[in-house]
Amino acid sequence: MDILTTYGVMLVILAAVVGFFMAWGIGANDVANAMGTSVGSKALTIKQAIIIAMIFEFAGAYLAGGEVTSTIRKGIIDAEPFMHVPELFVIGMISALIAAGTWLAVASYMGWPVSTTHSIVGAIIGFAVIAAGSEAIHWDKVGGIVGSWIVTPLLSGVLAYIIFMSAQRFIFDTENPIKNAKRYVPIYMALGGFVMALVTIKKGLKHVFKDASISISTTEAYVYAIIVGIIVAIIGGIFIKRLNIDENAAREEQFSNVEKIFAVLMIVTACCMAFAHGSNDVANAIGPLAAVVSVVENDGVIGAKSALAWWILPLGAFGIVAGLALFGHRVMATIGKGITHLTPSRGFAAELAAASTVVIASGTGLPISTTQTLVGAVLGVGIARGIAALNMGTVRNIVISWVVTLPAGAGLAIIAYLLLTSILL
Repeated sequence: MDILTTYGVMLVILAAVVGFFMAWGIGANDVANAMGTSVGSKALTIKQAIIIAMIFEFAGAYLAGGEVTSTIRKGIIDAEPFMHVPELFVIGMISALIAAGTWLAVASYMGWPVSTTHSIVGAIIGFAVIAAGSEAIHWDKVGGIVGSWIVTPLLSGVLAYIIFMSAQRFIFDTENPIKNAKRYVPIYMALGGFVMALVTIKKGLKHVFKDASISISTTEAYVYAIIVGIIVAIIGGIFIKRLNIDENAAREEQFSNVEKIFAVLMIVTACCMAFAHGSNDVANAIGPLAAVVSVVENDGVIGAKSALAWWILPLGAFGIVAGLALFGHRVMATIGKGITHLTPSRGFAAELAAASTVVIASGTGLPISTTQTLVGAVLGVGIARGIAALNMGTVRNIVISWVVTLPAGAGLAIIAYLLLTSILL
């Protein structure tokens, strides 16, 4: 306890630095997932993708990142053993941020799309085992996370396969692709508008509504999303009808024009995913930081929730943007080009499938990784074209990196915790 009194300010500054480092890692790794398909399909250049993602990720993190965050992310550990030794809890949270940030930096450098949530969860497990023993871990929650490695990529992969094959069946494999695009693309637009509105309401704006004392039931969220979907379909249908595209042109030219339509859809879906991601995953960086600040300011009292100091959200938002701008291109290349060749229609199928999986997961309480969801969706699109269309070497590296993430986070956190305790205690 004397440590918190003596070194409280120093510990908060250290937590802020490593919290920024963790947010930087989230930007470098996770944000690239939202934009990777757009870049890989050439709907956007890397420069355009980074600018769009910076705007929407920052907006999501800063405007909708929440005023209060859970002290212990995902309820993975029990705070009870730390009640009488809050200094160990503070050192542990700082260790977790150092460990998760380091692993994300390594993974981003290698171009591996890993889960930022699993990185911080693994790190928290690591320090808790050393500090309080394995009985402090809620192993059932850990089991749910491991199960999500299979369930979420499989679900998004199946959805992407269905969406992609339907576009092939109703548009690309017909005698007149342009004519059928004018007929069916508004339906895809309606579906996209509906899913993206749901993602934005349920994952992106939930904190804004809560802060404004607005309660939106699940039924109301679906009604609003349906209205958005219908409006998007009507506007999209009008624009497509006005496009001066020759229905009697050569098939290759028709394919090219249809892909241009899907490219516009992709940009809209990518913006919504970036906003929802910024609002949701910024908590991976600011949750432990907010916990440290709260414990130090409240003289060692560990609460279930931590109110955010005014400077924490902007710190997390700037960290995400900095990581994306400086390092995001590596993971973007893996998602967009490394797994399978993407076109705008294939990328749209993957984005829509990933967003749909996020909605399903949030409705059912399924633990989810945005990264694994999108990778699964891209794999689904690749499988629809045949196994030969997949780069199995890249797929193998990605799967290995997923499996390694939890133990890597835990191992690095143990090292950081032992180093910090030897210095401070």
